[in-house]
Amino acid sequence: MVKWLINFFLFHVLKTKLVGRTLFGGIRNNFSGLLTSTELTSNNFISQQQQRSFIQMRTVLKVVDNSGAKKVMCIQALKGKKGARLGDTIIASVKEAHPNGKVKKGKVVYGVVVRAAMQRGRCDGSEVKFDDNAVVLVDKQGQPIGTRVFGPVPHELRQKKHVKILTLAGHIA
Repeated sequence: MVKWLINFFLFHVLKTKLVGRTLFGGIRNNFSGLLTSTELTSNNFISQQQQRSFIQMRTVLKVVDNSGAKKVMCIQALKGKKGARLGDTIIASVKEAHPNGKVKKGKVVYGVVVRAAMQRGRCDGSEVKFDDNAVVLVDKQGQPIGTRVFGPVPHELRQKKHVKILTLAGHIA
């Protein structure tokens, strides 16, 4: 029980990344009951994945359409103080692009978040989350720049009035 409480405290309160050391450094020898980092990471309380949060400034997103961009970096989320979620519009800068695409590197573009690593609850009680953060580039009126959308797209985009992106998508999750 004591080990469980220590693990709970270390994981939820400190939220530090453990890299081959004890958390208390040189004090480790004075307390025989403390756990090393290898003992802590073997428990179920500490996961190897990073904390999933909103899409905010300086978040790098994958572009999943054929507009010519490969990766973009978020400059600003247009809705909400914390950041963007599924279906929200962002302003982004193109960081990587295909040589003969419509969009060039360094251009400032608008995009709709179609996949987010942060989980989002649905009406039926289920939750949807993806492995990556992805965006579809749009113009100022909200029309997609590309003509195809790759990968799964959640049906929550219908509520956010992005029906054109849903029609271009191959798979709706």
